[in-house]
Amino acid sequence: MNKLYAAVIAVLCISTIVVLATNDSREPSSDVIPTVAALTQPNSGTSPNLPFLTNDESNNIAVFKNVGPSVVFVTNTKLMRQRFSLNVMELPRGSGTGFVWHESGLILTNYHVIHGSDKITITLGSGKTYEAEIVGIAPEKDVALLKIDAPNETLIPIPLGNSAKLSVGRKVLAIGNPFSLDTSLSVGVVSALGREIKSVANRTIKNVIQTDAAINPGNSGGPLLNSMGELVGVNTAIYSPSGASAGIGFAIPVNTLKRIIPQLIEHGKLNRPIMGVETLTDYWAARLRVKGIAILSVRKGLAADEAGMIGVREDNRGKIHLGDVIIAINDEPVTNEDSLLSLLERFEPGNTVKVTTLRNEEIRNYDVTLTAPE
Repeated sequence: MNKLYAAVIAVLCISTIVVLATNDSREPSSDVIPTVAALTQPNSGTSPNLPFLTNDESNNIAVFKNVGPSVVFVTNTKLMRQRFSLNVMELPRGSGTGFVWHESGLILTNYHVIHGSDKITITLGSGKTYEAEIVGIAPEKDVALLKIDAPNETLIPIPLGNSAKLSVGRKVLAIGNPFSLDTSLSVGVVSALGREIKSVANRTIKNVIQTDAAINPGNSGGPLLNSMGELVGVNTAIYSPSGASAGIGFAIPVNTLKRIIPQLIEHGKLNRPIMGVETLTDYWAARLRVKGIAILSVRKGLAADEAGMIGVREDNRGKIHLGDVIIAINDEPVTNEDSLLSLLERFEPGNTVKVTTLRNEEIRNYDVTLTAPE
């Protein structure tokens, strides 16, 4: 038995030695233990040269590529005479953004970008510069329309969208020249609609778009676009304690521009119809505790006079008596001069409106046909 056991042990040992010798004779697998040379070789894999683009990123790139050439740089300079000579020099007064409205050379920007300028220079995306002339201004809407003499083929207008179709949460893109950095893109969403801001003329601009797309100094006058690359607004202001973007920017809706641009082309200003009245200022209305717009005087032969409206009167004793106080137009309340002018801007000369007034504590209604300003 002991001899048999010893024989089995001997056979097992010989088998183990043979197996080990066989494994040692094989070349080591490079898949398991890479060589130093393999580790130092460059990667020959098939990783892409460009990073993966999401649909949203591809859309941003496409919009910027299509609209970027339509955006221009606006420089506002002022002429100053040197103190000790008769030489006149140009001093930069400010800069901003604009964009091509029409291939005939019309450029749209903010009024505050060109306000107080002696010379306005437009720089296209190609780097070519042109001196611009003012076609029309609307300080109450912070809009200025300029014109340059450039070849039509170099001017690409931005397609017009419909700001009435915007909703909170929709993506918008802003292109401009923040801090004089040429043609920069920022992306955000519509944060709110129907906002109101004050223009440089201290008039209220209504139905303004609020966005969190970064709008910095220099972006003023640039386009606000939807994801189809259509113009939905003009960037005009930011709300920021520091003066830089704080995620609250405002844009004038394109539907407002569609209404006023034809007036700027034809008249050089807003062609707001009139009733033919002169009103008391808000200061005097407040002192007299008037709720509404008190008529100071009525121009003879114009609409208000023909309708029978009267202004302030003075009796024999020198006591002042108020005439008609306008409290509504077409049943929409009038609280101050700003609200009156904003309501009149909705109409055209020849339109008839219902004017509601208060006279001697009696409410009166007049049908007034508006006329063109003289």
